Amino acid sequence: MIERFLKQTKFTSQDDFIRNFHIEVPDNFNFAYDVMDVWAEENPDKLALLWTNDKGECIEFSFKDIKTLSDRTASYFQTLGIGKGDMVMIMLKRRYEFWLTMMALSKIGAIAIPATHMLTGKDIIYRNNRADVKAIICAGESQITGHILEAMPESPSVKCLISIGPEVPEGFHDFHKEWESVPEFKRPENVNTNDDILLMYFTSGTSGEPKMVAHTHTYALGHLVTGVYWHNLDETSRHLTIADTGWGKAVWGKLYGQWFAGSTVFVYDHEKFTPADILHKIEQYKITSLCAPPTIYRFLIQEDFSKYDLSSLRYCCTAGEALNGAVYEKFRELTGISLREGFGQTETCMTLGTFPWMEPKPGSMGVPNPQYDIDLILPDGTSAKPGERGEIVVRTDKGRPLGLFKEYCRDPELTEKAWHDGLYHTGDVAWRDEDGYYWFIGRNDDVIKSSGYRISPFEVESVLMKHPAVVECAVTGVPDDVRGMIVKATIVLAKEWRKSAGDELVKEIQNFVKANTAPYKYPRQIEFVKTLPKTISGKIRRVEIRENDKRDSIFSTILTAPAWSAHNVGWVESLL
Repeated sequence: MIERFLKQTKFTSQDDFIRNFHIEVPDNFNFAYDVMDVWAEENPDKLALLWTNDKGECIEFSFKDIKTLSDRTASYFQTLGIGKGDMVMIMLKRRYEFWLTMMALSKIGAIAIPATHMLTGKDIIYRNNRADVKAIICAGESQITGHILEAMPESPSVKCLISIGPEVPEGFHDFHKEWESVPEFKRPENVNTNDDILLMYFTSGTSGEPKMVAHTHTYALGHLVTGVYWHNLDETSRHLTIADTGWGKAVWGKLYGQWFAGSTVFVYDHEKFTPADILHKIEQYKITSLCAPPTIYRFLIQEDFSKYDLSSLRYCCTAGEALNGAVYEKFRELTGISLREGFGQTETCMTLGTFPWMEPKPGSMGVPNPQYDIDLILPDGTSAKPGERGEIVVRTDKGRPLGLFKEYCRDPELTEKAWHDGLYHTGDVAWRDEDGYYWFIGRNDDVIKSSGYRISPFEVESVLMKHPAVVECAVTGVPDDVRGMIVKATIVLAKEWRKSAGDELVKEIQNFVKANTAPYKYPRQIEFVKTLPKTISGKIRRVEIRENDKRDSIFSTILTAPAWSAHNVGWVESLL
């Protein structure tokens, strides 16, 4: 398959990759027709999707099945009046209908807007009106359909609601019932150009309303590197990416790159994440490749790996947030597998990564994907030298690279703010070493300035994660009259340490940080919590922690050494 798009497909070094990697971009590229349907023609019985859920159901789909069923889905959408350029919101959780819907919308030139099932009525109203959504297809669960119906009186653009079941409330089309009797699908003429929009994501904005990130049809081509070279997949692979389909990571790890490689996408449709369940599925279904956010790995390594046969697993990646070195080392100790980190945004494909021919450096994001001209720039616009901190940017003076977004839809001012003078500004700060490896520091607005020092939250978190009491943590800055800001650590404790939450543990953790990094970085405030606030993609929302601190609510209990009281102890124990 990839030979259709690459002159050279095998690489032995990063230098070889940079010099010889080049994607031939066809005119009017359409992933559904040019990749998925081609697999269906050339290797129809190859397993494309293996779907199972927490109820014990399991369904296998070959590439021929995906073609046949996506054709039927495309025809069904056409009977409902959905066509080229129409905006369709998808709230399908991890149901297998997501893959049929994504391929079907591509085949008729409609625009997919994947969304989390956790949206409220207010969220749906905003998205419907901002994007002029014409149709919504969703899982038929009262939590989802109820919020959709709540939004309808204030959503004049929406003409069609579709439920895939099990519930089909009044006002919704019944996908599976109506889908059975549709006319034979015929490919429309002039479905798309390379510059037409394929899909859009509403980012989970940290300030203001979410932005609409628009990607063209060539975005799918950009993920060839993601699946074939970063995930290191081929036709023998059975790949699991842990991600909800409402997040961009789903098409990173559960669709485009994986099907370029001809691998089997494994999907575990579950309501509640349980580390033991994931390990059991890896064992049961002989998963060969895994990708998940560092948060997932942090919980997996708390399990007893000796209870599972994970011998099928041969390659693992991580993205979504920075990887702590302690997690890397523990996972390698348990499995013998080195986690390979990648970096990207909703606005991009993978821009930095640790590829198979490279030696991983624990905690490093890796090196630039040759699709992207990556640089680190200082505030004066010059390039950072090795060891200097700078903002990660994508140089676009020679054109927009494959996978970089087209625009923030209907917001030219916001687009211009992030992308101007031949540079797309990611807003992420990093440094690179003498070997060209990039090391994440944080978002521009996450860096803590204390007593003249600039402190990276990630650097402190990496040290905290080495303490046996810490399962998860988030480091933020708290205003201080003397130092400007001080470091605060919000910590989730391991089960066996929770009853020890108190002044002694606070001091122990503080001294541990002082002993393992520069003393000025130690957290002067520590808060023990049951969970950390996160986005649907699993990223820790430091902004929410900062906002909660500003409110200074009576419900906020901060464990500040040396202050400690019986009330604080009782509050923590109530969480256990």
